[in-house]
Amino acid sequence: MGDILPIENIKLEGDCNAVDEIDIVNPWTVTSKSDTGVDYDKLIERFGSFRIDDTLLLRLEKVAGKPVHPLIKRGIFFSHRDLHALLSMKEAGKTFYLYTGRGPSSDSMHVGHLIPFIVTKWLQETFDVPLVIQMTDDEKTLWKDLTVEQSMKMARENAKDIIAMGFDVGKTFIFANLDYMGRCPAFYQNIIRIQKCVTFNQVKGIFGFVDSDVIGKIGFPAAQAAPAFSTTFPFIFGKDKLPVLIPCAIDQDPYFRMTRDVAPRLGFPKPVLLHSSFFPALQGAKTKMSASDTNSAVFLTDTPKQIKNKINKHAFSGGRPTLEEHREFGGNTDIDVSYQLLRFFMYDDEELERIRISYSKGELLSGELKKIAIETLQSIVADHQRKRQDVTDAILEQFMTPRKLNYNFNGVDSKKY
Repeated sequence: MGDILPIENIKLEGDCNAVDEIDIVNPWTVTSKSDTGVDYDKLIERFGSFRIDDTLLLRLEKVAGKPVHPLIKRGIFFSHRDLHALLSMKEAGKTFYLYTGRGPSSDSMHVGHLIPFIVTKWLQETFDVPLVIQMTDDEKTLWKDLTVEQSMKMARENAKDIIAMGFDVGKTFIFANLDYMGRCPAFYQNIIRIQKCVTFNQVKGIFGFVDSDVIGKIGFPAAQAAPAFSTTFPFIFGKDKLPVLIPCAIDQDPYFRMTRDVAPRLGFPKPVLLHSSFFPALQGAKTKMSASDTNSAVFLTDTPKQIKNKINKHAFSGGRPTLEEHREFGGNTDIDVSYQLLRFFMYDDEELERIRISYSKGELLSGELKKIAIETLQSIVADHQRKRQDVTDAILEQFMTPRKLNYNFNGVDSKKY
């Protein structure tokens, strides 16, 4: 690939940092003054994305050939960019690949981190497509009080958590930036191509960087953008420029708005986005669950007792101040964290609706709702821990070794391609 054209002004698809009198949403900060959390309708308007409506859900179900995942059906994945176009391409017999990631800031992931990977796994299995998973250990070194060595170790531990979810090693490549950069020159080459397309003033405007920020932060967005270009993985895709679908939380959207504006200048398709809402902290939806605050999160290493204590002590309740008031007026499921946890992890629609109605009528008490949430999360975490024990260093290396993946390339087996 030759040099790119001279730099032009990038016109982004909406504001990159959503800040108003109520909500602040960017890749590093998510806060709201509302008990119900971020106003996603306003966020869609600010970011310039599109709501996943009933028409799109029906079309996704038709192309998938089966019901959509509950996390999509319930509106937890609520926004998109160009998903209609990707479905049209799939109907025409073309393929795409998936890209998502994780920024490792603790030795263990928490339950909120599972959400993008749950839907990514559903998409991979449904459409039989390859998947690349980026561990941004370089980002966490730059933004957190972590050494390079600490971040690299956390990346490997988090990767084992991801593998424990059951991804197919034949179709999945996991890479950590601080390691992969030295193993594949194409990665750094695409980073440089992207960096040549974005000026210092533009990246400051997109991400809010200031003069006192370390220089590594200025260049990092290109590292998160590069996996959206298939030539970053020549051992998988060769020189072909395949479309990519990126499931992620909507706070990561600024990176990919930048990427979507750069892509046509470098001859790549614009990445397609599928956005999830935020997983609430135990203290309430005013902020998201964070690995940096142990009391805000249920970790995948927590014991049943720890899960019980955290939810009983910290989970924000939508119940009334007194038993009499609760029986008369009912609880508010819109702000009750225990109920919100069930929206993410209880896939029985009838049972979830029964709980919602019962709590709203005051028949189900806050303590009883917390007990259901506790038992649900205890089961999920215990199952994860059993599977995690089987993920050895040897299995980790299989996933993280650059190699050809096994998938159908526009009707031709990738091994023959």
